[in-house]
Amino acid sequence: MALVYGVEKKTVPTHMKFVMGGTSGMLATCIVQPLDLLKTRMQISGTLGTREYKNSFEVLSKVLKNEGILSLYNGLSAGLLRQATYTSAKMGVYQMELDWYRKNFGNYPSMVASMTMGIVAGAFGAMCGNPAEVALIRMMSDNRLMPEDRRNYKNVGDAFVRIVKDEGVVALWRGCLPTVGRAMVVNMVQLASYSLMKNQLHGYLSEGIPLHLTAALVSGLLTSVTSMPLDMAKTRIQQMKVIDGKPEYSGTIDVLKKVLKNEGAFAVWKGFTPYLMRMGPHTIFSFVFLEQMNKAYSKHMLSDSLSDSVP
Repeated sequence: MALVYGVEKKTVPTHMKFVMGGTSGMLATCIVQPLDLLKTRMQISGTLGTREYKNSFEVLSKVLKNEGILSLYNGLSAGLLRQATYTSAKMGVYQMELDWYRKNFGNYPSMVASMTMGIVAGAFGAMCGNPAEVALIRMMSDNRLMPEDRRNYKNVGDAFVRIVKDEGVVALWRGCLPTVGRAMVVNMVQLASYSLMKNQLHGYLSEGIPLHLTAALVSGLLTSVTSMPLDMAKTRIQQMKVIDGKPEYSGTIDVLKKVLKNEGAFAVWKGFTPYLMRMGPHTIFSFVFLEQMNKAYSKHMLSDSLSDSVP
């Protein structure tokens, strides 16, 4: 039970918060997966010694021409597993943190509290989702390699088995530090800005889809701008190959230094257009789906007219 505006109400069980968090992310991924592929191809363009694509439209044109329309969904199984692990964990943990805060302080969290909770939820989710992230990046970038260099994973399960067999279990957490770092930044901004924007807009918009869309739109834009360099570094590390026992990059800072030196300052924002187009809609769809599932569960399972929405 929770106290909202002085009214005691039933709340969604903890396990359902994780289930609905993951489901909302998986549904959103089914919609934006092609944009994620374009973003990934742009970010690793240049790692073969030459710049492969001038812009996102050229990526799309070449992928459709050389690989077919279905290739836009390469890595979907890994993407869905990533959402089932990463998003389930981060959304579930964040909602638990919000419930704890409201129970102990009787109010919505402050900006600092929201950002702190977002950092914790993001770090926890990233550690859980890193194996699927590694498989996803490799599957989406595979077709750009020469035939003899391709890994040719059949699906995410095959990717896991072969990574463990060829590189060891630890390889599933390759790039974990930049992934966790990115997730902490992303969720500090994404979750906190969504909650804060929603609270600020309550005086102008009633609870419902228009409010959720507006808050998620602002959240997606802010998240894209702040997290892009770390996302690029994470992508480069996760798809790199180890040659003669020596990896291409030693860490996030090494990636950023080499990119700045060899490709220029704007290269850290390479793929920003598809990244924004992916992050914005994914944020919007994820939060809208989550809000509607919370509302439906509260209405039909708890017989509660007050929807247990995300603050």
